[in-house]
Amino acid sequence: MSTTTSPPDRRLSVAPMMDWTTRDYRYLARLISRHTLLYTEMVTAHALLHGDPERLLAYNTPEHPVALQLGGSDPSLLAKACHIAAPFNYDEINLNVGCPSDRVQNGSFGACLMAEPALVAECVAAMSENSRAPVTVKTRIGIDDQDEYEFLFRFIDTVRAAGCTSFTIHARKAILSGLSPKENREIPPLVYDRAYRIKQDFPDIEVVINGGIRNFDEVRNHLHQVDGVMIGREAYQNPWFLREADAVVFDDQHPLPERTDVCRAYAAYVESRFSQGHHPKHALRHVLNLFQGVPGARAFRRHLSENMHRQDTRPGILLDALQHIPA
Repeated sequence: MSTTTSPPDRRLSVAPMMDWTTRDYRYLARLISRHTLLYTEMVTAHALLHGDPERLLAYNTPEHPVALQLGGSDPSLLAKACHIAAPFNYDEINLNVGCPSDRVQNGSFGACLMAEPALVAECVAAMSENSRAPVTVKTRIGIDDQDEYEFLFRFIDTVRAAGCTSFTIHARKAILSGLSPKENREIPPLVYDRAYRIKQDFPDIEVVINGGIRNFDEVRNHLHQVDGVMIGREAYQNPWFLREADAVVFDDQHPLPERTDVCRAYAAYVESRFSQGHHPKHALRHVLNLFQGVPGARAFRRHLSENMHRQDTRPGILLDALQHIPA
């Protein structure tokens, strides 16, 4: 199956994060930014083949542009996963070659796959044959003691030959034993120049940089060197960060959103999810920091935190919490 959809604009994206970038969070993010590319949590090929595709893959149409991240190392299973995902019309399918967690390593995928570039190339080729959406790879700059530039160069060169034209590079190496996933996001030093050099050596591919980027001055600086920037924790822990994205990165001159308007629109969304049988707590946890730095933010957060986990909670508590924010 050849690619028939045009690639999404990857100048700015929010990283796939387990337990964080759920469909609820993505809906909130889309209320704040019209153009930022959003990624799902990682879905393993095995889970997709043996689980409920609707539960794992369904999303809200307004989330577009939205990309699905898959985890796996078996080309045939990943091909089948892409075939299952095809009717859901994601804008991109991304292969995880960057996660360092023990759970992922035990499944023989994630960052440990950097040591097997030929296998990753096989995976990409098989996925591309079964996906109308473009197939991309998210990787690290190295693993353990294999962290010289030549290692990353060979990996990119091999996978590129299989048809991958877009790589997101988390500019830290992964330590596969001895560090937790959280420590792997903080302890290995950031080496942005590695990603810059890949772009220089492979000008025909798209390079998106990821890791430790926290403001739009940094975003602008990186965009002078590479094609796109992926934001991780900053976009989740402070969702209002995305407010500047459309104007600064995408040159969209629409009026910037207001927090209270976003909150009310999200409250309507939470109500609709509740009517479908979803407890409000799952959606409300993503909005806790929406008013970060604003008078009344602490009371807003406290009201939600104290009430959203109750069994009889109703979506209206979000609008109740909003009353703590001065007009």
